[in-house]
Amino acid sequence: MDRKPIIAVDGVSGSGKSTIARTLARKYGLTYIDTGAMYRALTYYAMQEHYLQEGEFFKNLLIADLNKIEIGFDAQGHTLLNGQDVETEIRSMDVSQNVSLVSSVPEVRQAMVLLQRSISRQNGIAMDGRDIGTVVFPDADVKLFIVSDPRVRARRRCDELKAKGVEVDFEQVLDNITSRDYMDTHRETSPLVKAPDAIEIDNSTLTLTQQEEEIDRIVAEKLKKY
Repeated sequence: MDRKPIIAVDGVSGSGKSTIARTLARKYGLTYIDTGAMYRALTYYAMQEHYLQEGEFFKNLLIADLNKIEIGFDAQGHTLLNGQDVETEIRSMDVSQNVSLVSSVPEVRQAMVLLQRSISRQNGIAMDGRDIGTVVFPDADVKLFIVSDPRVRARRRCDELKAKGVEVDFEQVLDNITSRDYMDTHRETSPLVKAPDAIEIDNSTLTLTQQEEEIDRIVAEKLKKY
């Protein structure tokens, strides 16, 4: 193909989409875009500005600020919010519990889609999210849809946080994951849904090596056509 490919990796929360997209970006020399981090950064911004407090979400205030919020990534892939590295802050449970509220706002999704498409013009990309293959890049060269059992995802998330020194409760993490699944699949704007031409991979029982081998086979086969 005379251009670098666009690879869309969609799926449920905590299924390892980011790791998959990063690996594919390295292998094929693509730009990696963590769309989940972009929504998390907006959520963190809303929390810092007290637009999210005591169970209330003043979404109109966030919408009014969208044109002055800058989100990007540094050379290490860390998320930048108005020039500040917020990679650690956006991975907190507080942000996780609120991100689906923010990402369900139509104006927010429209702004993020425009930004994601703008970044993609610079190079081929590997991008993960909830609506990459259905809304952001419906003509992506490769579409993967990653699923996994909720309890498996919760255990992985707990292990990840504990490795960073963060003590978490398994049931709280599981509840957060199942709640996000419901909100992601039931929101009116760009709900999480498998694109008709996406290839589904259930990694509940796969090792990382098995998953990588399966994805390598699928992507190589898809890209042979170009």
